[in-house]
Amino acid sequence: MGLSREQEVEIRNPPRFMPGERVRATRHIKNDGTYPDKTIGENLVRKGDEGYVRDIGTFLQQFYIYAVEWVDRGTVVGMRARELTSVKKAATVLSERIAK
Repeated sequence: MGLSREQEVEIRNPPRFMPGERVRATRHIKNDGTYPDKTIGENLVRKGDEGYVRDIGTFLQQFYIYAVEWVDRGTVVGMRARELTSVKKAATVLSERIAK
């Protein structure tokens, strides 16, 4: 019996993002009921929004949770790595493609 993709133990590897790193949301994030003072289903983060990683935690001793500060919204939302991309790394890849 193998582990499915969702059950991979992400914390066996180093975090993908570090505190202070500028990141971009790769998908819309809605409140699943864990964010206070917002209704369930309300948008917390929109795809393309940019913010900064403030802290890194773990969930169920399996996954990294990145506390991302969305400065334009004045909120901090816990995000998974698959929901984020690095703004700096994306710019580097783009400039390398243009140089070719």
